[in-house]
Amino acid sequence: MSRAFNFGAGPAAIPLEVLEEAQKNLVDFNGEGLSIMEASHRSKMYDDVHTEALSLMRELYEIPEDYDILLLQGGASLQFAMVPLNLSLGGKAAYADTGSWSSKAIKEAKIQNIDFDIVASSKESSHNHIPENITFADDLDYAYITSNNTIYGTQYKSFPSTKSPLVVDASSDIFSYPVDWSKVDLMFAGAQKNAGPSGVTIVIIKKELLNRADESVPSMLKYKTHADNNSLYNTPPTFGIYMLSLILKWIKNSGGIKAIQKANEAKATLLYDAIDNSNGFYVGHAQKDSRSLMNVSFNIRDKDADLEAKLIKEATEAKMIGLKGHRSIGGLRASIYNAMTLEGVQALVDLMNKFADENR
Repeated sequence: MSRAFNFGAGPAAIPLEVLEEAQKNLVDFNGEGLSIMEASHRSKMYDDVHTEALSLMRELYEIPEDYDILLLQGGASLQFAMVPLNLSLGGKAAYADTGSWSSKAIKEAKIQNIDFDIVASSKESSHNHIPENITFADDLDYAYITSNNTIYGTQYKSFPSTKSPLVVDASSDIFSYPVDWSKVDLMFAGAQKNAGPSGVTIVIIKKELLNRADESVPSMLKYKTHADNNSLYNTPPTFGIYMLSLILKWIKNSGGIKAIQKANEAKATLLYDAIDNSNGFYVGHAQKDSRSLMNVSFNIRDKDADLEAKLIKEATEAKMIGLKGHRSIGGLRASIYNAMTLEGVQALVDLMNKFADENR
């Protein structure tokens, strides 16, 4: 079997070891005579998987005991609405607008008539950087950021400090670096970048925030409902949670979050060096001090669409897929999440260097 190098933005690459483990147990899970996909979410067979996923996440991410971990559905997009539904107290919120996903979260706040400010934005420069010195007031109902911007290839190097509860959409860089939980009150992420297949949404929330939601908020949209029921209020995405547990085991066996961060830095350095040393043939979208370790967005000189299409075609023929940039900015994008290997990035760099020499 010859597997492709998957540079897609999501659903994204999953470690081969994880896929092989899931394959091995798909029909007969641990000798139980049925698949984990068939098991009741109330069974001990599934409960062991569920408990292990939560325990491993708390261990590897060093999540303090005064935080609850929720495993939900609806994707990160539902969280754009759930955050104001659960955290707004009728006061003011604030958002930093650094890309498409924070813009969509702002749209949901508008729908709910939340009083909010946009304290920083990089929209005028096509979101090519994280604004400097983002400052949130200390008396907000909540402050909101998107830690990594998948489309534009920008990422916070540190989170803003604020006395207001800080909400972090970490959908595209969860589990890729250690988190300073003293700065974060709620973090959420869709699983399909670094935590498995699509279908699971992770919410890590400070317990003191669970009682904020008004009684008019539907039960399924209250964080407290899921916290009180160990994320088993309704049938959870059981197979996705099983895959999440395998991903977490893989992270642990790889040396933990810090080792994953080091590997991510090595991959990103290799790819950004190829762009920077191309004598202008390749041009990165993000400013250097805002570059993402997860998503590398770039163009070929003068945004040459024909050459970009040619490179994508050659890459696809070489079994490197998912390199077409997002439709909103075009160009190319290499997503190098946790599961992408250094070998895969090296193969892409070799192709890029060869392509530049042949088309310069």
